[in-house]
Amino acid sequence: MIRLLVGLGNPGTEYEATNHNAGFWWIDAVARELKVTLQPERSYFGLVARVNRPGDQGPLWLLQPQTYMNLSGKSVAALARFFKIAPDEILVAHDELDLLPGQMKFKRGGGHAGHNGLRDIHAQLGTPDYWRLRLGIGHPGVKAEVVDYVLRKPKPEARDAIQDCIAKTLPALDLILAGEMERATMKINAKPPRPKPPRPEGLPPAPPKP
Repeated sequence: MIRLLVGLGNPGTEYEATNHNAGFWWIDAVARELKVTLQPERSYFGLVARVNRPGDQGPLWLLQPQTYMNLSGKSVAALARFFKIAPDEILVAHDELDLLPGQMKFKRGGGHAGHNGLRDIHAQLGTPDYWRLRLGIGHPGVKAEVVDYVLRKPKPEARDAIQDCIAKTLPALDLILAGEMERATMKINAKPPRPKPPRPEGLPPAPPKP
């Protein structure tokens, strides 16, 4: 069962619309969905919201680290350790260079692929064994341009594609929070159905099936 949802990004108005803040955008959408407001919490170096859940499930925490990306693990680990949240009960949403805008992938574990936020979370938790929601932002095509690219605002069509992906994850939120990770993975990672090719002009309509 997931007990902590984390969105990665950089604090400050100069960064809020940049590619690197896709994880923040996701947490903002989840907070609106769950009708909670993130508030500064110095003990956890971030913006935090608590969602009370019925029964003995315990609270759900939403977190946007305010440490800047490279020190994201400082914030995640502080909250996780205080509330005794295991790595496999954490979901981190982040921007992903290896996926195009409009693409996303949900998975558990794996490497950090050079993402400095994930790198620090790995180091602070001592394991890569947490869940990730990878939100595609595309790649500039040249490794030397990556740093500038992630701190740049996406083109309007790319921003729309990322926001569309975020919206598509929300119907899977109940599955994620219930711990039905296999079903959530299938729902989030499912490829949209291919459109049927247009029927060539001049052909008669297909006969009805008996």
